[in-house]
Amino acid sequence: MKLLVTGGAGFIGSAVVRLAIARGHAVVNLDALTYAACLENVATVASDPGYSFVKADIRDRKALDQALADHRPDAIMHLAAESHVDRSIDGPGAFIDTNVMGTYTLLEACRAYWEARGRPETFRFHHISTDEVFGSLGPTGKFTETTPYDPRSPYSASKAASDHLVRAWHETYGLPVVLTNCSNNYGPYHFPEKLIPVIILNALASQPLPIYGDGSNVRDWLYVDDHADALLTVLQNGAVGESYNIGGENERTNLELVRTLCAILDSKRPKKSGSYADQITFVTDRPGHDARYAIDSTRIRKELGWRPSVTVEEGLERTVQWYLDNEAWWRALQGRQGVGERLGVAK
Repeated sequence: MKLLVTGGAGFIGSAVVRLAIARGHAVVNLDALTYAACLENVATVASDPGYSFVKADIRDRKALDQALADHRPDAIMHLAAESHVDRSIDGPGAFIDTNVMGTYTLLEACRAYWEARGRPETFRFHHISTDEVFGSLGPTGKFTETTPYDPRSPYSASKAASDHLVRAWHETYGLPVVLTNCSNNYGPYHFPEKLIPVIILNALASQPLPIYGDGSNVRDWLYVDDHADALLTVLQNGAVGESYNIGGENERTNLELVRTLCAILDSKRPKKSGSYADQITFVTDRPGHDARYAIDSTRIRKELGWRPSVTVEEGLERTVQWYLDNEAWWRALQGRQGVGERLGVAK
C-alpha cells in the first residue's frame, strides 16, 4: 500500500512510518514540523525509495490537495495533532485549531480525492485518537468502544470533537473510515515534555523528579512500537466505520512508574551515592487531572488477533537504554519552547 501519514515526524507517527517502511509499504510523511516534530525520528528510513516527505499543515487545504494529487495514496493515517494536556491548559486555541479545524480540512480534502477517484472501496481514512476522550475512571472498570465520551481537558475535548467529525463524514458522505483510541504511549523518540522522558532526563541531570499530586493517578502504558503494529493491523483488517481500543494491558500509578524508572537507572547508570528515587518531588496537581485510564482491548484481540507484546517493565528498560544511548537526539530538543518548564498551571 501507499500510505499518507500525517504527523509522521512526531513520536507515534514516526514509529508508524518506520514500521510501515520495514513492512514494504510506501509512505508519504506529511508534517508541518511544529515544536514536537523531529526529522531525526525518521532518519533511519529517509533514504528508502518508498519514503517521501511533504512539509505541509493539515489546516492548509491547497497543500493537502496537492499532496494527494501528487502521491495518490491508498490510505490516510491521521496522527497529526497537538497532544500535550498541559499545553492545552495554557493555550487551548491551538488545540481547537489543529485538532478540530485541521481534521475537518483533512477530511474534506480526502473526501474530494476519494470521490474524484470514483469512491474506491479499498480506500481508508484511519483516524488515530486517545482514551482521554472517555474521561476519568474510578478504581474499577475499563473503557470500551461504546463508553460515552466525557472529555475533561481542552486537549481531550478537541480530540473528541475530531472523532465525531470522522464518524460524521462516514455516516453522511460514506467516506471509508476506521478509528482507534489508544492508552498512554511511551518509548524511543518520545518528546522530552511528557512524563517518562522528563523523569529520565531530570534524573540524569540531578534535578527533581516531579510527580503531580500524590502520584496515585493510574495510566495504562502502551509501548509505541506495539501501538504502531496495532495501527497497521486496524488499517488493513479493521471493519469500515468501526472503532478499536488499543491498550497496553500495563496499568501503573504514576508513582509506581517513576519508581520503576529510578530502579532501572540505578542499575544502568548508578549514582555515586543513593538512588534516583531520592530526587522524587511531589508538585501541585494538574487542573482537572483524570484519576485513571484503562483500556479494554477485547475487541481488537478477538476480531483482529492483536495484543501487546511488550510488558511495561521490558518497555521501560528499552526506553531508558535508548535515552542513554541517544543523548545527541534529546540534547538537540531541550532548547525548544516549553521544554523543561512547568506548564498547565492555569486556574
